[in-house]
Amino acid sequence: MGRWALGRRASAGNTDVMSTRVLLASLVGAAVLGVVVVAGRYRRDLHDAYARLAAVDRRVISTAFGAVEYAERGHGEPLLVSHGIFHGCDGGLVTARDLADDRHVIAPSRFGYLGSDLPVNASGAVQADAFVALLDHLDLDTVDVMGVSAGTSAAVQLALRHPDRVTHLVISSGNLPGSPTAIAPPGWAKAFYSDPAMWTLKVATPPMLERLVGVPKGFPKDADDARVVAELIESIFPVRPRAQGAIFDAFTSNPEMNTYPLEAVHVPTLIIHATDDPLASYDAAAHAADRIPRAVLVRLDTGGHLQLGQTDRAHAEITAFLTTPANA
Repeated sequence: MGRWALGRRASAGNTDVMSTRVLLASLVGAAVLGVVVVAGRYRRDLHDAYARLAAVDRRVISTAFGAVEYAERGHGEPLLVSHGIFHGCDGGLVTARDLADDRHVIAPSRFGYLGSDLPVNASGAVQADAFVALLDHLDLDTVDVMGVSAGTSAAVQLALRHPDRVTHLVISSGNLPGSPTAIAPPGWAKAFYSDPAMWTLKVATPPMLERLVGVPKGFPKDADDARVVAELIESIFPVRPRAQGAIFDAFTSNPEMNTYPLEAVHVPTLIIHATDDPLASYDAAAHAADRIPRAVLVRLDTGGHLQLGQTDRAHAEITAFLTTPANA
């Protein structure tokens, strides 16, 4: 009887060991399968991102500042768009699509973005001079200018350094003096300026990435908001060919805005900004409007950095402003 019980216990022990091994093998297999699935999705998403970028008709010219890439769309009066962080000429076109659909849009990729070089002496002022080189190439004497978010530095410098080339200046959700965006982030933030890091945020923690691109609490409110947010998030990929420019923006171009003499901007200026913008401060926008002699401030009560739900009003305000004679 004792031998039988001992044998039974031994048999049960072997079964437990076998069950544990099967369980561990299953977990390892599931983990491997999960890695394969995630890696496959990552490759597909990056492939799609590069395909979207390849579909944009991008052109490159050689200048004293290195290669300058740009894209164009539409007809009518020319409007140069200085795009936001993590964008490029493609993002500039997307921004102008809903806000200035009746314009000939010129969208350069700013320094370090996509096909544009980052010169060793890069600054907002030098970027403005590179914009002028592009205008000369396109044989455009004057243009209206729109600075979006981090693109504000170069747009303001264009108005400061070359006021004879700028008819009107629009600043949308702008990085302006005193705003949190005009403070360089900690150095470790550079670790997120990559496809793997940003893609992981997109897939694993979508709300966190939405906050990082300026979606306020309570948004998106409807399907249209969700579409705009999704399009914006997808438009920052691929990150790799934009990372150099984004780092330059965050650590150099954005902070130097605090030193700009806004009182010397004499170009007619429209500043449009939402009070619930979680990235760029509305108070900074209001203060900038007080400092710029010919500035008009348009306050949006909701919508955040992306001005969600405000497209119709923003379009109407910008259209009215750009069609007002500059000497009025």
